[in-house]
Amino acid sequence: MKRYAYYLSCINESMTKEVDRSIDLWQKDLGIELVKMHESTCCGGSNLDYVSPKHFALVNARNIAIAEKMGLDLVVSCNTCLMTIRTAKKKLDETPALKKEVNDLLKKEGLEYRGTSDVRHLLWVLIDDIGIDAIKAKVKVPLTNYRIAPFYGCHILRPSKVLGHDNPVEPSSLDQLIEALGGKPIPYEHKNRCCGFHTLLVAEEESLNVAAEALEEAIREKADFIVTPCPLCHTVLDG
Repeated sequence: MKRYAYYLSCINESMTKEVDRSIDLWQKDLGIELVKMHESTCCGGSNLDYVSPKHFALVNARNIAIAEKMGLDLVVSCNTCLMTIRTAKKKLDETPALKKEVNDLLKKEGLEYRGTSDVRHLLWVLIDDIGIDAIKAKVKVPLTNYRIAPFYGCHILRPSKVLGHDNPVEPSSLDQLIEALGGKPIPYEHKNRCCGFHTLLVAEEESLNVAAEALEEAIREKADFIVTPCPLCHTVLDG
C-alpha cells in the first residue's frame, strides 16, 4: 500500500470537514494510506509571502521537513495549500542561502529541510499513482447520465512553472476522473477560471459576481452539478 504524508489544511479542519471524512472512507479501497500530519501548521495562504518572505519560507519548509522525516511525499487536498507549499519549495531549492537560514531555525525542532519530498495534490495521486483503470474497477454506483461541470480552480493550474501538472489552458485530470466515475464532463469556459475566494474579504460583491458567472454558465450548459478539487472553490460556489 502506497503511503503519503497528508497535510491537514485549515479549511478542511474548519469549514469543509466533510472532505477529510470522505477521504477516510475510500483511501484504503484504492490502495493508499494518507498519514495525517498532525504537527503541521498553516501554509500562510497566498499572502504571507508578500508580508514576510522569510516566514513564508520557514513555515512551509517546516511542513515539508515533517513529511521528509516521515520518509513520505506530502499530499494536499486544497489548491491554495498546493500552490503555496510548492512555491516555497521552489524558492528553497533555488536559493541555497535561504535554505541554510531556514534550516538553522528548524534545528531547534530537530528538523531539516532537504527538498527530497515532492508536494502533490490528491487529484494528481488519483490520476498518476492509482490510475484511471483501477478507479473504474472500484466504482459501485456510477454517475451515469449525470452532466458534470469540472471546476479546477486557479491554484492547481497556475502559475504553471510552479505547478506544471495540467495544461493551464486546457486541463484534463478532473475530466478524466469524472469519466472514470461514469459521469459526463461538460465543456464550458469557466472550468479553469477563478472562483473569487481570495477577494471575498476585500471585495465581497466582485467575488460573488465571479462565482455567480461560473454557476450561471454551468446552469446554461445544463450541468447537474459542479465538481472541484479545491475546498476553497467549493466554499464560494456552494455558498
